[in-house]
Amino acid sequence: MRIFSREPALIIASISAGLSLLVSFGFDGLSAEQAAAIVAVISAVFAAATAAITRPIAPSAFTGLVAAAVALLAAYGLEVSQETVGALNAVILAVLGLLTRGQVAPAVTPTRPTAV
Repeated sequence: MRIFSREPALIIASISAGLSLLVSFGFDGLSAEQAAAIVAVISAVFAAATAAITRPIAPSAFTGLVAAAVALLAAYGLEVSQETVGALNAVILAVLGLLTRGQVAPAVTPTRPTAV
């Protein structure tokens, strides 16, 4: 818990957005559908991690659901490129991460180290 200090939701959303962009821009062999599926899984897994370490769970779970749905919609409902899928998901994760951050708190309150 000390890794995330006092902002676990914001840090996890940032990591998730970065990984989504890496998947979208980093691999030429992936189709838009494959990239979107990977991005959706990343979004869902990181949202579950955020929900596990913050309270209440609902805002974090909603954020993950929206981010995964946008990635899947971009791949299977719209004709967009692999890069657009990653960029859309990164923007959605950034905005929802900032909104979620104000509505949740760490499940365990971090303690400050005492001087010895």
